Order: sequence, then C-alpha cells, then structure tokens
Amino acid sequence: MAVAPIEPSKELADVEQASTKARNDTVFRLSKYILRRILAAIATVTVGVYLTVLIANMGGALDDIRRAVIQEEIANFVAIQALEDPALKAMSQEQRNEMVAQQVALAEKRFGLDQPFAIRSFRALGSAMTLNLGFADNMTSDSGSRLIRNIILERLPATLVLMGTGLLMLFFLTLFGGLALSRRYGSWLDKAIIGLAPTSAAPSWFYALFFIVIFAALLNWLPFGGMVSAPPPETTWGYAKSLAFHMIIPVGAIVINAVFSGIYSQRTFFLAFASEDYVDMAKAKGLPDNLVERRYILRPTLPPIITSFAFVLLALWGGSIVLETVMNWPGLGNTYGQAIGQFDTAVIISLTVLDAYLLTFTLLILDIMYAIVDPRVRVGEGSSGR
Repeated sequence: MAVAPIEPSKELADVEQASTKARNDTVFRLSKYILRRILAAIATVTVGVYLTVLIANMGGALDDIRRAVIQEEIANFVAIQALEDPALKAMSQEQRNEMVAQQVALAEKRFGLDQPFAIRSFRALGSAMTLNLGFADNMTSDSGSRLIRNIILERLPATLVLMGTGLLMLFFLTLFGGLALSRRYGSWLDKAIIGLAPTSAAPSWFYALFFIVIFAALLNWLPFGGMVSAPPPETTWGYAKSLAFHMIIPVGAIVINAVFSGIYSQRTFFLAFASEDYVDMAKAKGLPDNLVERRYILRPTLPPIITSFAFVLLALWGGSIVLETVMNWPGLGNTYGQAIGQFDTAVIISLTVLDAYLLTFTLLILDIMYAIVDPRVRVGEGSSGR
C-alpha cells in the first residue's frame, strides 16, 4: 500500500514566512538606523568645521592681517625692483603707489579676499571639508611653500609609530592587568596598584622630562629626543634599531602615565561584573574559572571594551602636541604645535577637520557595532535610536 507524501504543514510554512519577514524587517530597521546616523554625522561635522573656520579666522581678522602682509610684500618688491629697473626708477611716487595698489588688488582677488566675509567663510568650509586648503603659510622648506596634504602624509607615519606602540601597549596592559588583578582582590598587589593610581594625574610629557633628566642627562643611556640618530642609519635593521632606541622614553612616558589608573579602572569594572548572580550560578555549577571569565565576564563587557579600543585607535592619529614637542618627534602633534605658534590657519584647520572626520567615523562604527553585538541596543520604531 503506497504511502502518500507528507506535505509541509501550514503552520511550518507560516513560521518560515514569519521568520523571513522578521529578518527583512530587522535589515530594514538597521539600514534606516545607519542612514540616520550617517546623515547626523555629516551635519555634525559640517557645523563643527564651519565653527572651526570662523574661530580660526577670528571673524575675518586674519584676512585683514593677510591683506596687510600682501600689501607690504608687494610694496617691498616694487621698491627693490626700482633700484635695478630704470623704468620703475623713473616713475613718480604716485605712479608706484598706483602700481602697488593694482598688484595688491590682483593678489586679493586671487586669494578671494575681495569678496564678503560670509562668502569667504563658506568657500573655506568647502575647502576644509575636502581637505583642499592648499599650501601652508609658514611651514616652508628650501623650495618654498609646502602642500598641506603632503605635510600631513609625511608626518603621519611618525605619529602612528609612536602613539600606536604606546597606546596599544597601554590598552592591553590595562585590560589583562585589570582582569588578573580582579582575581587577587585585597592582595598586596591590589593595594599597591590602588596606591599608585594617583600617579596618572601627571601628564605623559612630565614623565618624559623626568626620564630625560635621569636616563639622558645623568646616566647618558638614552637620547634626548628625535626619531632616529643623525645621520640616519643606512640599513633597514640599523634604522629600526635606532628608532626603537629613541622610542623608549616617549613610549615609557605614555605607558607610565596611565597604566596604574587604567589597571585599577579595569579591575573595578571586572569586579562589578564578577559579582553578578549569573556568575555565581556558573561557579556553583563547577565551571572552570577560565570559562567563567571568558563567557560570563568578558562577553558582557565586550561593548565597553570595544569603545575603549576604538578611542585608542582614534588617539593614534592625532598624536600628543606637548609630548612630541618635548621629544622633538616629527609627528602630527609637533606639527599642530608649530602651526598654533605660527598662526598657520590652514594647517590648524586641516588637522582639526581630520580629527573631526576620524572621531565621527569612529562613533559611527561604534553605533553600528553596538547594534550588532549588544542585544540591549534596540533600533527602529519605539526606541530612541537605541
């Protein structure tokens, strides 16, 4: 007797249809959420960059200074040329002044200084948003002005090497140090870390100066500053060795500056999660300590750890203005300090806009990652974006 084939039940089909609809709704809500975040990020960056342009230009005061500089340079050039050019020398003072005025007007038109400040500010906004601010005013080389984009690309690797080594080392030391210290709550090591935590009140450049005095001036073990020895080693191995030797003081200053407070903070953080009821239940079941830490302590703390790591990566790009200046390290932090000291508006705006882009991108990625890895984050209708 033949058995009739069993067809899928209507209930199973309805379940599959509902599951497909739920997945599609989730993808739609997540896409809508991401689009809103991107639009909000663009609006935030635009407003922030425009305010930066206004503040850096001091409401047009720097444009007035630039006009005065242009007029002085052209007047001096015409006066020097008049000593060698008979035609200029034969001109009257009124004719020379008229020539200077014409040259100044052409120069102001070329730089857009003849337009109203509102128009100039929005033109500067467009240039800043595209990082197309031209040449640095004061950071010149033997061949003249330097393109700002080239300055940033030239000095970015030095900052990434220094800050990347120091901050990543600091991040993993504090993370795993805090986790290890949470297992030894109340021990002498725990009390020692708590006692050393206030040392992080001093900035990293203070420790750098302290290390220079001891290890460079008194003991003569380490160099006073710089990135590599002069002249630079010709071989790759020699260059890497010299670079590592010069990184000891600044990297040590970055680590010592925050390692104790960071370990204490992470230790307190892990202790708070270790006291949850589900952790006690897992221990009562007889699960190994490593499994309990990995599954019941580290996993719930994943979003804050991701946030901390993301901001560590963000800090890599900006560098430290004072630390790089103290160590004479040719990175973006040192460049930022020089631009501020020389009132180089174009470089200041370019570096500020770059930081704004990186910060906004980091926050956007964090929002997306939270929506994916943290079940407590809700997206879509009925929520406030979270």
